[in-house]
Amino acid sequence: MTTTIESLQLTLKEKHNLLTNHAVFSAIRNQDDLRLFMEWHVFAVWDFMSLVKRLQMDLTTTSIPWYPPANPNAARLINEIVLGEESDITPKGAMTHFDLYLSAMKEIGASTRQINQFLNMIRKGDAVATALKRAEALAPIQRFVSATISTCQDGLTHQVVGSFFYGRENVIPEMFQALLKSWSIAPETVPELNFYLERHIEVDSGDHGPAAQRMIEEITGNDPLQMREVLEAGIQAIDERHRLWDSLLAALQHSPS
Repeated sequence: MTTTIESLQLTLKEKHNLLTNHAVFSAIRNQDDLRLFMEWHVFAVWDFMSLVKRLQMDLTTTSIPWYPPANPNAARLINEIVLGEESDITPKGAMTHFDLYLSAMKEIGASTRQINQFLNMIRKGDAVATALKRAEALAPIQRFVSATISTCQDGLTHQVVGSFFYGRENVIPEMFQALLKSWSIAPETVPELNFYLERHIEVDSGDHGPAAQRMIEEITGNDPLQMREVLEAGIQAIDERHRLWDSLLAALQHSPS
């Protein structure tokens, strides 16, 4: 089992490095490209919160009557993440990171029509897959979001936290750093997006990422079987993101700009 875990860790590291150096970041040449990037990426910003909420449901008590959580340490870790993601302090006051991203989209003229149409249908009770189709989300976006929601609905708690940590918190800071480093857009022309990216680099690398890693230890107790499944879930999440970036790169390369 130890050899299997070490092999999975090596695979995960290799895939992590490939993802953080993906060519999609250097393909963003101007604000038209950035608008297209954000119109795709906003769905990943949205479905991230479903991972967060699934973990909050599992690790804390969100029902009435209340009862103490089984693992107060894990409960505190996820509550700290929820606080930041759902009500962070921004230049515009308390906001969800999703709403901050929407505001940044509007700042540069990216369309929020599709994501808002999708959310309106979700609020009315449509299933995610149905809402994606009715909003006419592109097939790569549908696949990515559906994979995330499947993990949220069907995964065991340790598999969800594996997807959450390795597929999001552990990789997002380096992805956003690569984006800021490679694009040719002056940060002062997109202040809200620049704040969003810099804020995620700060909190994910400094607070949320380490918290998610500690959650893995709290939940699994370093059980070898569960650790293997955590790593497998992380690899699957990174593979799905890589497929999304591959498709977005192709779209950017064929865009008029």
